[in-house]
Amino acid sequence: MNALQRFWDSDLAWAWRHSPVAIFATIMTGLLFFGAFGAPWVAPHNPFDLASITLMDALLPPVWESDGQLTYLLGTDSQGRDLFSSLLYGTRISLLIGFASVALSMVIGIFLGLIAGYAGGRIDAFIMRVADVQLSFPAILIALLIDGVARAAVPQDLLDVIAFPVLVGAIALAGWPQYARTVRGSAMVEKNREYVQAAKVIGVSGPRIMFSHVLPNVMGPVLVLATVHLATAIITEATLSFLGVGVPPTSPSLGTLIRIGNDFLFSGEWWITIFPGLVLILLVLSVNLLGDWLRDALNPRLN
Repeated sequence: MNALQRFWDSDLAWAWRHSPVAIFATIMTGLLFFGAFGAPWVAPHNPFDLASITLMDALLPPVWESDGQLTYLLGTDSQGRDLFSSLLYGTRISLLIGFASVALSMVIGIFLGLIAGYAGGRIDAFIMRVADVQLSFPAILIALLIDGVARAAVPQDLLDVIAFPVLVGAIALAGWPQYARTVRGSAMVEKNREYVQAAKVIGVSGPRIMFSHVLPNVMGPVLVLATVHLATAIITEATLSFLGVGVPPTSPSLGTLIRIGNDFLFSGEWWITIFPGLVLILLVLSVNLLGDWLRDALNPRLN
């Protein structure tokens, strides 16, 4: 209770309470996260249970339309799956891919950034030139390249099995340079601090100094960057899935749902693609707003 009270009285909590944008973003993000990760309990139907799906209920409109049914609040798709339930499960898949890719990007970027900033010299120059070359290409092209190479090297019958890890790896390898550059800049400042010099004097090894002393002091900017990068990772996953190189239709993400619904957009079944698109917009917008507020709140120059 004391820890919770101290946090509530902190400057960060005070800034959150006085920011309507941050409150809105937190509530919206919380609702989306609750619906996504609580999908097995919140969703009225299981869209992956073939025994509960009937083609007779295919392409039903939302409940407020004349042919809508109360059983399917947002209508159904071409296979008779409840769209509202599919959105909950699809959001969960998009978030899982986003979190996994951001975590992997952080691990790679922090490790290389620490080495570059602490060691300096040729190692720093080599790592940063690799990062500069990668930053010169759009992230979506790098992800497409990595995904294409992986699909060409794996047998066709295993594509659905490796789709999730390949997608996570492709997005992560496209995003690590931002973390590396951020950590490198902070590490170059921290390595000249008195506590680092004192650790060197008493014989602490370089790797221990990097990961036990320097790393905790550079995590602030990294966490802010990770919040913003989560929205970018979700957009990248949705783009790849829309292009048909993401997760399989049997486990659809928001991007896959939009791609499936796009085939029916001009035939009158607008809800199949409009609702997944709206959920994607709300998810990315709320995460972006929360990340922007966190960046401003933790910036001492703006306080």
